[in-house]
Amino acid sequence: MTATLATPNVGVRISLPDRGIGPHVSGSVTAALGVAGVGTGLAAVFSELPAIRIGWLVPLIGVQLEFAPLGGVFMAITGAVAVAVGLYTLGYARREHFGVVPLTVLPLFVAAMLLVPAAGSITTFLLMWELMAIGSLVLVLTEHRRPAVRSAAAFYAVMTQLGFAAILLGLMVLSAAGGADRFADLAPVPEGTRGLVFVLTLAGFGSKAGLLPLHSWLPRAHPEAPSPVSALMSAAMVNLGVYGIMRIDLQLLGPGPRWWGVVLLVVGGGSAVYGVLQASVATDLKRLLAYSTTENMGLIILALGAGTLLSASGETAPAVVAMTAALVHLIAHAAFKSLGFLAAGSVLVATGLRDLDLLGGLARRMPSTTVLFGVAALGACGLPIGAGFVSEWLLVQSLIHARGEHDTLVALAAPLAVGAVALTAGLGVAAMVKAFGIGFLARPRSEAAARAREAPPSMVAGMVFAALGCVVLGVAPFVVVPALQRVLDGLPAYRDADLSSLGVIMHLPGLDGSIAPGLLAAALAAAVLIAAGLGRWGSRRRPEPAALPLWACGADELTSRMQYTATSFAQPLQQVFDDVLRPDTDIEVTPAADADYQVKKIAYRARINDALEDLLYTPVVRFVAGCADLLRRAHTGSVHLYLAYGALGVLIVLVAAR
Repeated sequence: MTATLATPNVGVRISLPDRGIGPHVSGSVTAALGVAGVGTGLAAVFSELPAIRIGWLVPLIGVQLEFAPLGGVFMAITGAVAVAVGLYTLGYARREHFGVVPLTVLPLFVAAMLLVPAAGSITTFLLMWELMAIGSLVLVLTEHRRPAVRSAAAFYAVMTQLGFAAILLGLMVLSAAGGADRFADLAPVPEGTRGLVFVLTLAGFGSKAGLLPLHSWLPRAHPEAPSPVSALMSAAMVNLGVYGIMRIDLQLLGPGPRWWGVVLLVVGGGSAVYGVLQASVATDLKRLLAYSTTENMGLIILALGAGTLLSASGETAPAVVAMTAALVHLIAHAAFKSLGFLAAGSVLVATGLRDLDLLGGLARRMPSTTVLFGVAALGACGLPIGAGFVSEWLLVQSLIHARGEHDTLVALAAPLAVGAVALTAGLGVAAMVKAFGIGFLARPRSEAAARAREAPPSMVAGMVFAALGCVVLGVAPFVVVPALQRVLDGLPAYRDADLSSLGVIMHLPGLDGSIAPGLLAAALAAAVLIAAGLGRWGSRRRPEPAALPLWACGADELTSRMQYTATSFAQPLQQVFDDVLRPDTDIEVTPAADADYQVKKIAYRARINDALEDLLYTPVVRFVAGCADLLRRAHTGSVHLYLAYGALGVLIVLVAAR
C-alpha cells in the first residue's frame, strides 16, 4: 500500500544558468540597500532624523518622508532580511535562471519596502505601497511560462488590488475627516469615523499580512515565486501589513476601544490556528512555510488585540507585555522565516523538488543547509532557545495575568486566547518536526534527493546571516528591548511603559514572572556536552559488538519504504481535523491479473484544498462570472446602444450629484 498526496507543480524545475554579472550586481545592490535600511532604521529609532520633502517627484503634492521609531524598527527588519537575501542571491541567481527583469526589480522592490514605513503623508504611503505591490507581482511572475505561476500571480494581483482599494478608501476617509494629507497634521476624527477607518484598514492591511479570510494568495504566490523573493515577501512584506495596522489604527487613531481588541483577537486567533493546521498537513515544503506565515502573523495580530483589549480595560501591565510580545515576535518571525525560505530554496536548487514525500537523506548530502533549516524550524516551533520562544512566552504570560474578576469580556477572551496560542504551538511543533524530520533526515526517497549537493558559499552565507538573528533572539532577546521601548513611547496607550526589567533575566514589567533565555541555552549546552561525554566514555568500556545483520522486521537493511512519508505523518492530524480540512480522498485498488480476489496494488491519494477558499471564494467567483455573463449579453456590437448606455450613465451621475 502506498500513500501519496497529490500536490501540483512540485517537480523538477527547468532552469538555465546565468553566468553574467547580473546576479552580482543585483545581489550586491540588494544587500547594500539592506545595510542602508538597517542603518537608517536604527538612526530613526534612537535619534531625530530630519524630514525630507521631494516636491518635483509627484506633481502638486510631492513626496514626504519622515522617520519615527515605529517606522524605523520596520525599516531595520526589512533591511536585515534584504542583506540575507542579497548575499543569497549572489549564488542563487547563477544556479536558477532569473533574467534581466527580475534581477532589476529585486532591489527596486526592496527600496519600495524600505520607503513604506518612512512615508510621512497619506499620498506618499499609497504611492510606495503600490510600488511595493507591483514589484512583488513582477517577481512572482519570474517563471511566467509555467501555468501554475501565472495562476498564482493572477490570484495575487486580484487580492492585492482589492486590499489596496480598501486601504485607499480608508485613508481617504481618514484624510477627509482629519483635514490633512500629512500624518502629523491630521486632526482628531469622530468616533464613528474611527471605527469605519479601522474596519477598512484592517481588511486592506490584513490582506497583505495574510490574515483570514484574505490569506488565500499567500500559499499560492509564495511557493511559486523564486525562493529569495519568497523570503522577502514572507519575512518583510507581510510585516508591512502589521505596520499599517499599528501606524494607522493603534498610533494615529489610538488608543482603540475594546471592540477593536476583540476583533483583532478573533482575526489573529483564527488565522494562527487555521494557518498552522494547514501547515501541519502540507507536503509542499514552501507551501508549508507559507501557511506558517499566516500562523505567525495571526499570533502577532492576536498579541496586538490582547494589548488593545487589556489597555482599554485598565489592565496596563499585561497590555504592555502583550504589545512587547507582538513586537518581539515580529522580529523573530522575520529571522526564522527568511532562513526557512532560503534553506528551502537551497533544497530546490539542489534537487528540483519541493515535495517532502520525495525528499529525505539531505542531512548527509547538504549538512550546512540541514543545520540552518533546523535553526529556522526550532524558531518556528516556539520551543526554548528558539527565536520564537520568548515572544510566545510573553504573550501567554500577558493573557494569564489578565485579571477578569470584574470584567466579563476579559474573563472570557483571555482563556480562549491562551487555548488558541497553546493549540497553535502544539501543531507548530508537529509541522516543523515533519518538515525537518521527513525532508532532511532518514533516507532519500528519490534519485534527485540522493544526488543533492550542498549550496554554494554565498547562499550559505545568506542563510548564516539570518541564522545569527535567530540565535540572538533565542538566547539574548534583551538586545532589542531599547528599540522596543522607543516604539512603545510613540503609541498613545503605552507611553508610560517601562521595559527596563527585560534584561539578561527577563522580569515581566509590572507582573510576577521571569525567565532567562541565556541561562536556558547554557544549561542545554552543558547537558548536551555531558551526555556526549558520557556516551563516548561508555563506548570505550563496551566491547566491540559482533557483526550481526540489522533486525528490522526481517530485513537486513532499512529502505525508504519502511519510513514515514509526510502524508502518513500528517494522517492522524488530518483525521482529527477532518471537518475543518475537508480532504478529498481516493482509494484505488488494482486487482491481480490472474485472480479476482487478490490485490496487486492499493493506492491511497489525498488532496487537501483550502476549505475557506472553497467556502468563501468559490461562490463569489461564480457570482461575478454570472454577472459578467449577463453583461456580455448586453454587448451586441451596436454603437447606438453603447451611446445609449453612456447617456444613461451620465444621467444617473447627474441625478446623484443633484
